[in-house]
Amino acid sequence: MLAIHGGIVPSKRSRSARVLSNAEREEISRGLSGGQPFSRMAETIGRSTSTVSREVHRNGGKDVYRANQADQRAWFQSKKPKKCSLALNETLRLAAAEKLRIDWSPEQVAGWLERQFPDKQSMHVSHETIYRSLFI
Repeated sequence: MLAIHGGIVPSKRSRSARVLSNAEREEISRGLSGGQPFSRMAETIGRSTSTVSREVHRNGGKDVYRANQADQRAWFQSKKPKKCSLALNETLRLAAAEKLRIDWSPEQVAGWLERQFPDKQSMHVSHETIYRSLFI
């Protein structure tokens, strides 16, 4: 049914409310120019101090931070195609495929993998990932 209609249409890209906005990055930039501590900048934008610290350090540090460049970099980083764990891990892919061949549901496969490999995070996958992989 999905193949006939062209598969799953990708959703329009938008920013999550959890990520820093350009306006928040501008506030950080102004705070750095004014010599404010990270804690004050964080309070101003309603974020944690560690969020501000990580943002500044991942974008060159206090002396070279530029809000617009940081925002563009964040947008670019977010759109990089990310390989699915099933595509990257052959052992995981084969284990999931084996269970799907015997008519297990993706939910059953995901649960079985967690129980079978409790201490091996690389062998865990969500049922949503399995469903998406089936239709790509």
